[in-house]
Amino acid sequence: MIKEDKQLVSKIKELKKKHNAVILAHNYQLPEVQDIADFRGDSLELSRMAAKTEAKVIVFCGVYFMAETASILSPDKLVIMPDASAGCPMADMMTADDLQKLKKAHPQAVAVGYVNTSAAVKAELDYCCTSTNAVKVINALKDAKEIIFVPDKYLADYAAKQSGRKLIIWHGFCPTHVKILPEDLAREKRFHPQAKVMVHPECLPQVVALADAVLSTSQMAKFAKEDPAKEFIVGTESGLVYRLKQDNPDKEFYLASERAVCPNMKRTTQEKVLWALEELKDEVKVPEEIRKKARLAIERMLEIA
Repeated sequence: MIKEDKQLVSKIKELKKKHNAVILAHNYQLPEVQDIADFRGDSLELSRMAAKTEAKVIVFCGVYFMAETASILSPDKLVIMPDASAGCPMADMMTADDLQKLKKAHPQAVAVGYVNTSAAVKAELDYCCTSTNAVKVINALKDAKEIIFVPDKYLADYAAKQSGRKLIIWHGFCPTHVKILPEDLAREKRFHPQAKVMVHPECLPQVVALADAVLSTSQMAKFAKEDPAKEFIVGTESGLVYRLKQDNPDKEFYLASERAVCPNMKRTTQEKVLWALEELKDEVKVPEEIRKKARLAIERMLEIA
């Protein structure tokens, strides 16, 4: 690390102490951001850490819906984003109005939504879910005549196949995960025949079908640590590989596709974290009426999972 970086990190530490702040970084963040984080994890994991911590200021290094989720669970804390323009294209593929219309068309349906949605959409849901627990949530809704699942059609496809339930599916998707193709896995498998293939359920169904394990990012971190395999092909956003290598220095990890890079996740830098702590902005605050409704959908999920 060059001298200038050391000074920058030192400044960040000083400001963290001054403001009683913690830095949360999603698994897809740049290595330099992961390095200064107090906690790394997936979106819900981080929001729950935010709720548990004694800190007054949460610096959320991720995308906008994640900071909103932290605000939903921690209304008494100041949640700030180093780059509030870091959005999630999938979350933007569905509005609260879209969901209201879908519910109107299927009045008997229970509405389940991925955590990768805006707070306004969460407020219209009956249940939230994550890539870790989507199947568990669907399986728990045994009495539901119909189930709406939004916004990710590929996670919905995976959950439908695993649960055996027919779901009413929205047309959203993750532009980063769809860049991972079956031929990418075939190529990496030729180079690394002994490697276990783990992919995210946001991937194309043809990719999911080729995996040894279909896992969320936090599950991938656990699987890589516990599985005896020494090599892994990683079918998710590139940022996770840095964490996997750090946590398992004796193992090898190969990114399934170099195209699997989320530009929004890479918007946050150490400099932006410093500026956020200096000015205590940009704040992400969910209006109370939306927050209460959205929290209910999250709490129902946590009761199940």
